[in-house]
Order: sequence, then structure tokens, then C-alpha cells
Amino acid sequence: MAAPPRLCADRSCLYDELLAVHTILRRGTALVSESFGRLAGGEPVDVKVLVNTARWLIASIRRHHASEDVLFWPALRDLVPLEALRIDELAVAHEALDAELQTLARTVDTLAAQHVTGEPDAALVVVGQAALLGLPSAQRVQAVLNRHFDQEEAVLQDLMPQVPEAELTRLRKAIIGGAPHTGPHLVFGLMEDPQAVPGYAPLVSNFPAPMRWIRPVLMTRYRSSKRALGVPA
Repeated sequence: MAAPPRLCADRSCLYDELLAVHTILRRGTALVSESFGRLAGGEPVDVKVLVNTARWLIASIRRHHASEDVLFWPALRDLVPLEALRIDELAVAHEALDAELQTLARTVDTLAAQHVTGEPDAALVVVGQAALLGLPSAQRVQAVLNRHFDQEEAVLQDLMPQVPEAELTRLRKAIIGGAPHTGPHLVFGLMEDPQAVPGYAPLVSNFPAPMRWIRPVLMTRYRSSKRALGVPA
């Protein structure tokens, strides 16, 4: 029997958990962006799977940011008050990403509505929408997200040693609260593909036991979703 996931008990482990959440979202944006690119190029992409994956990504990024805004940044600001300006700059960066997410959400809704019309030329319209709207929007989200996470990770790596040991649990709750809570096949798959992320074991330790038990089933579904998006599984 495999050993149970280890629990997070120190600063480096806490930082790794944050990297795990960020990596899920980084890889998710890359997957959605690449899929829009394939669809825009006329390659066979399951539009329904793309729409569902993009909506999961948008909701997951918003959840992560909401948790940071409500729980993580205020807690960190209290614990490291001399660094409040740097922390506030990271919080403000969420506004730019939120604007891009709104644009992508509208584009995905338009794509979904066109796809279900069933009209003979719907496929051509979908490809055109993917090229003109979907791909540029997804690429902007990917660029803004990666730039923001790069800045955030550098700041947090610098600030984490200043956090009192007794307060690590408080910050960890905020990180766990901001992890994706839907699409378990995407969560597991993006944490493991192409290799396991830092913080994999402690983050998974927070998942409900039944979810951990059916990991092989979820990974099979993830690989199926990748194939539907035109990506070799």
C-alpha cells in the first residue's frame, strides 16, 4: 500500500503548495490557448470539451484570486506590515487579469452558443470565432497570468521567511481555499502532466479520500479530454 500523503508543516512546503496551485492554472491556460490555436487552424477539436475546459479555467482562476484577496493578502499584510506596498501591488495586478478573464468568458459563451445552433455553416463560424476572438483572448490571459505569477512567486519567496512559524497554518488555509474545487480530472492531470508539480503530495492530502481513490479513473478522463482538444495524450 502506498504511503499516505505527507502533510505540510514548514515554509518550504507551504511555498511548494502555492506553486502546485499556480502550476495547475499555468498549465490550464496553456492547454486552453493551444486548443484555441488548433481550432483556429481548422484542426479537429471538440468544441464542447474546449468550452467546458475554458469555463473551468476561468472559474478556477477567479476562485484562486478571490481567496487571495479575502484571506491570503490581508493575512500576509498583517504578518509582514513593512511589506504592505509590495503586497498591495500584487493585489492590484488581479484587476488586469480579471478584465482579460471577462473577455475570454464572453468569447467562450459566444462560441458555445454558435456551436449548438446546428446550422450547416456553424463549424466554419466557430473556427472563425476561435481565430478572431478565442485565440487572442486566451493568449492574453496566458501572458498576463504567467507574468503575474512570476512576480507573485518572487515576492512570496522573499517574504515567507518573515512569517512567524505559528501563523503558517493560517496562510495554508488561504492557499488550500484558493485551489480548484471542481474538475478533478483536470486538477490531477495538470498536476502530473508532464511531470508532478512541487507540493503535489501535501496538496493532494487535502482532497477527499474518495477522490484520491479514483485517481486512475480521473487520469483516464484527463487523457481523453486532451485527445478531444487535439493534444496527444
